[in-house]
Amino acid sequence: MARHDAPRIMRDLLLTAGIGINGNNPWDIIIHHRDFYDRIMRGGVLALGESYMDGWWDCEALDQMFDRALRARLDRMLKGGLSAVRHAFTARLFNLQRRTRAHEVGRRHYDIGNDLYRAMLDSRMVYTCGYWKNAKNLDEAQVAKMDLVCRKTGIKPGMRVLDLGCGWGSFARYAAETYGAEVTGVTISKEQVALGKELCKDLPVDIRYQDYREVTGKYDRVISIGILEHVGYKNYRTYMEVVDKTLKNDGIGFFHTIGGNVSVTIGNPWTTKYIFPNGQVPSIAQLGRAMEGIMVMEDWHNFGPDYDRTLMAWYENFERHWPELKDRYDERFHRMWRFYLLSSAGAFRSRSIQLWQVVMTKPGSQQPYCRLE
Repeated sequence: MARHDAPRIMRDLLLTAGIGINGNNPWDIIIHHRDFYDRIMRGGVLALGESYMDGWWDCEALDQMFDRALRARLDRMLKGGLSAVRHAFTARLFNLQRRTRAHEVGRRHYDIGNDLYRAMLDSRMVYTCGYWKNAKNLDEAQVAKMDLVCRKTGIKPGMRVLDLGCGWGSFARYAAETYGAEVTGVTISKEQVALGKELCKDLPVDIRYQDYREVTGKYDRVISIGILEHVGYKNYRTYMEVVDKTLKNDGIGFFHTIGGNVSVTIGNPWTTKYIFPNGQVPSIAQLGRAMEGIMVMEDWHNFGPDYDRTLMAWYENFERHWPELKDRYDERFHRMWRFYLLSSAGAFRSRSIQLWQVVMTKPGSQQPYCRLE
């Protein structure tokens, strides 16, 4: 492709999604650097995010722009560049989520600062999709989500509950306070362990710095809310084996995860580089193969559009608190985080990705009542 062809090709691609260059719509792209077109055509989605971080372009409503672009499947038309090819090759050869690398996402994402997450999240610090069916605000949506999980899995007083990927202990705290459960939570973030222990003090909750593959013991319920996106396609079967190993024969397993419409073996190159190292979204086919012969799927619930609302609420909180955060985080971080939240909101709005909750039992178990209104 000749260098002078890049602007024309980019304009034509964007127009198929109704996105203009230097236009007046909030979803139009405003170009600030003359090499923008060539950089995107060569580097694909990674270059799109990095050039935004560098201030090469702007968009008043990034969420609306990504909604339009993904509905038009522009992500499939942009080549990923050499870095994406290299990452795909590496993912095929190696297990990017092996135990020796498992703590990388904790260090690079969850440990960047509790002040950021306190500013962005709800009062209970829940960093997963809320349930907005009857909720009026983010706090209500997150409480509704945690209560939904407890009711779907039939948690009762005195039950031993394992929370894989427990974050700051928000679900563990809720299950202990509201349902009387005894909860063990594991996370690979030292910051989350420290704050989680503080938030859950005086409750029957044990927060541990531990990889999910190292857990032992038997539990009445095995819950994971937002861990499967970090597990990796080579380890989905291993995850199900851990659930099988730690779940009592009459117990209930449960996972809450972002899901993809197609099976992939690598994640979005920009997201894996800047937000979630080695992250991947599982598909129905991949999860089904991982569960086969080990677990029985009792219920599968999709409420992906609720993640759009959750992300927009996080974005509003983040921007409102930015004046308090900017002394610690620079403007490039500000633009990176904005790109992360709004591009993700657009992805859920376009139905390119989903949010699933799945209830599981061991073969031969009595079917639980888990399909709730």
